[in-house]
Amino acid sequence: MAQVSSLTLAACLCYSLLLLSCDAFALEAAETRWLRTRGALEPGDGMNVLFIIVDDLRPVLGCYRDKLVKSPNIDQLASQSVVFTNAYAQQAVCAPSRVSFLTGRRPDTTRLYDFYSYWRVHAGNYSTMPQYFKENGYVTLSVGKVFHPGVSSNYSDDYPYSWSVPPFHPSTEKYENDKTCRGKDGKLYANLVCPVDVSEMPSGTLPDIQSTEEAIRLLNVMKAKHQKFFLAVGYHKPHIPLRYPQEFLKLYPLENITLAPDPWVPEKLPSVAYNPWTDIRQRDDVQALNVSFPYGPLPDDFQRRIRQSYYAAVSYLDVQVGLLLNALDDVGLSNSTIVVFTADHGWSLGEHGEWAKYSNFDVATRVPLMFYVPGMTTSSASQGERVFPYLDPFSHVSGLVPQRQSKKVVELVSLFSTLAELAGLQVPPVCPETSFHVALCTEGTSIVWYLNASENAEEEKDECGDSYRCFNEETVAFSQYPRPADTPQWNSDKPKLKDIRIMGYSMRTVDYRYTVWVQFNPNNFSANFEDVHAGELYMVETDPNQDHNIYNNTSHGYLLKKILGFLKH
Repeated sequence: MAQVSSLTLAACLCYSLLLLSCDAFALEAAETRWLRTRGALEPGDGMNVLFIIVDDLRPVLGCYRDKLVKSPNIDQLASQSVVFTNAYAQQAVCAPSRVSFLTGRRPDTTRLYDFYSYWRVHAGNYSTMPQYFKENGYVTLSVGKVFHPGVSSNYSDDYPYSWSVPPFHPSTEKYENDKTCRGKDGKLYANLVCPVDVSEMPSGTLPDIQSTEEAIRLLNVMKAKHQKFFLAVGYHKPHIPLRYPQEFLKLYPLENITLAPDPWVPEKLPSVAYNPWTDIRQRDDVQALNVSFPYGPLPDDFQRRIRQSYYAAVSYLDVQVGLLLNALDDVGLSNSTIVVFTADHGWSLGEHGEWAKYSNFDVATRVPLMFYVPGMTTSSASQGERVFPYLDPFSHVSGLVPQRQSKKVVELVSLFSTLAELAGLQVPPVCPETSFHVALCTEGTSIVWYLNASENAEEEKDECGDSYRCFNEETVAFSQYPRPADTPQWNSDKPKLKDIRIMGYSMRTVDYRYTVWVQFNPNNFSANFEDVHAGELYMVETDPNQDHNIYNNTSHGYLLKKILGFLKH
């Protein structure tokens, strides 16, 4: 790439005049042409990437037809994007899910089912998505929670392998679990439900607000330096504690909040499948309820308050996303930046009598997933046109619908290969059967085809040459979850590796969810499918909430063969 310092004085003067005469959008196109004529950019150079990852966000968004939530800015992004309505995480807990989609490997390959090992040491020296972009000329930047902090990312968010500069973490992040929630008695508590006066918070702010400010600062820096970037922004909310600016409660009057459609423990649910929501039990307000272990239930009025605060936290998140995308417009980069929006997993809001994640149900594994690709998912904006003007959730009535929806079943493990293809990079090869020694390969298939295709073309497309995701021309998503025992224990939600005795392998198609809980040996990471402890089978069309387990009433040997076939690859 030619250096700007070697350009002639006349060329520099012309460019300076151009800077003064153009608005941000016209300038963006002019800059690109100017830099290419001087050899500063190659014709094949790809777009920037803005990768937005949200903690514990299930698809309660307007663009996913939720009628209660106020999410105008995310809905606006969806209106310019292809939205996947059947996207699933590979494990419904933070660190394993994030390491999985950032490396393009499944949990059985990263060997991370908890929070306490670093894949480069414990499994293999696998390249990551941001590392691959960095090695291909991108400046890679991390803001907020992208990798799960701690042992699982080597206490560094995998810096310097994955990132060009040290990752940014909000200074107020350390107060997340402190007693900052003011009770009715005026005292401070570490509550689950925690609407706050932001001015009373440490430093007068909240972590996600700080992350948005830093991400906007970095967009301006990248624009000024004309550097191609991969910017990952990780938002904490709606992860617990549900701590958010209290004004967002006004959007959700308690009288409008209902219980989950199925707030009971299903009669035929195997006990091994149940997650006893131990993390929320540790919060001060939940402890005060003295709820029985493991099934509870929580009082109805408190269930409504949790659901109210989850929705309020989503609207607070929506504001942050809106400000970030508006800044992308401000710097004139909306026409040259791919935007991906997703979550690490979902979160149960009382369905099946469960709270939090830690299961294989759709409410825990299903995530929002959308791709905005200028010129592909929507036509490029004209000069001066704003793509993402900020929308105030307190005043805006959202009527925006996705540019296009895909009902195809897809997985987060496919993100690595998909983003590489979208950016014009060589798509990493599919991993061999045993890949612990292979630094660069992926176990997820690129889904770029679905961004280009019409719904009819999707149906006609035979994409099932890939053994990881397809069986008999049927797209499949695989998830898994470990348990320490057949019955709920205090460590059932987050067992450490040494305590895992059972692994629940789950297969989701457009028609059904099939799960088998089998014996697992943590010493050699082996699953014994001849020792099945329990099973689940739900038919989605007639049982969308997955309440009626027909495993014991149905012949399903062929489904077990499908899972075994998947595990052999």
